Amino acid sequence: MDETSPLFVISVAAELAGMHPQTLRQYDRIGLVSPTRTAGKSRRYSMRDVVRLREVAQLSAQGVSLEGIRRVLELEDEVTGLRARVRELEAALADEMMNNRPGRRVFAAGSQGEVVTIRAGTRVRRENAVVVWRPLER
Repeated sequence: MDETSPLFVISVAAELAGMHPQTLRQYDRIGLVSPTRTAGKSRRYSMRDVVRLREVAQLSAQGVSLEGIRRVLELEDEVTGLRARVRELEAALADEMMNNRPGRRVFAAGSQGEVVTIRAGTRVRRENAVVVWRPLER
């Protein structure tokens, strides 16, 4: 079991979060904390849900509106996702650096902004065209 395992019925989750069960139902309705559902449609809260409920309570006590709380939680989730993506990219880069394969590919930007693959040690040819702009005559 991990922190995302749906373990707690609504009364237990409410007690752990220090809230009334009706408050948890309201938060579920507006999408602040959405627990998983059983086949019988009853709510099951994970430890992560309980932590989030406590965070909602703390923000609410500080005077943040429910819409503000929803936005804060959304941004925190986005930051968490971006941090995970950065870790993935760092691992991939480290793997490439460790393997240091000869003839590996290098990427550059093309004239239209597209990604262009080139071999290591080669240069991208750049156009030396001159473009003259003249306004339309009226």
